[in-house]
Amino acid sequence: MKKQALAVSAVAVLALAGCTTTNPYTGESQVSRTAGGALIGGAGGALGGALIGSAVGGDARVGALIGAGVGALAGGAVGNYMDQQEAELRAQLQGTGVSVTRVGDQIILNMPSNVTFGVNQSDVQPQFQNVLRSVALVMQEYNRTLLDIIGYTDSTGSDSYNLTLSQQRAASVARVLSQFGVDSRRFYVEGRGRSNPIASNDTEAGRAQNRRVEISILPIRS
Repeated sequence: MKKQALAVSAVAVLALAGCTTTNPYTGESQVSRTAGGALIGGAGGALGGALIGSAVGGDARVGALIGAGVGALAGGAVGNYMDQQEAELRAQLQGTGVSVTRVGDQIILNMPSNVTFGVNQSDVQPQFQNVLRSVALVMQEYNRTLLDIIGYTDSTGSDSYNLTLSQQRAASVARVLSQFGVDSRRFYVEGRGRSNPIASNDTEAGRAQNRRVEISILPIRS
């Protein structure tokens, strides 16, 4: 799927979780429109408009990381590298509630909200911190990959609320991974709200599956 222009710089994304207010009607935490907009605009200007992600065709992360000395992968090395990374992630995440899916040279980690966040909350639950620490350890070992961190919700509630919550949750996961030592220049962070459901929103079981944060791990190719 083509990435949307919602992508922001790594600095803005990791700080986004701090720009929240409490909705006086629902009591829920949400992104402050003023603070969030100023943050994204300011960070975008400060970084010369260098966005994380590939919304405009090229991926700014690749050039930045290769320029910083991170090696790219080529040919048969890609598959072998991703095989080893997948094996370590499966070993680390067994029994945590996080699923590991391999699609070609891409690895997808599916983090259901029931194990990652409280109801309608965007802060990572304390008991899930160690799981993200395990992910971070593997990501540091296999640093020649990019991480697309995408938040999703179910279909209940308004579009604007769901979009905001999904953005906050994706930003929270990115922030924790960064705190555990993963280079934030590898991140593309986006909230997509109720889009891309993986199950029916007509049942509670289906809605629970749709409330998630996914991390797509992609090789840096030469």
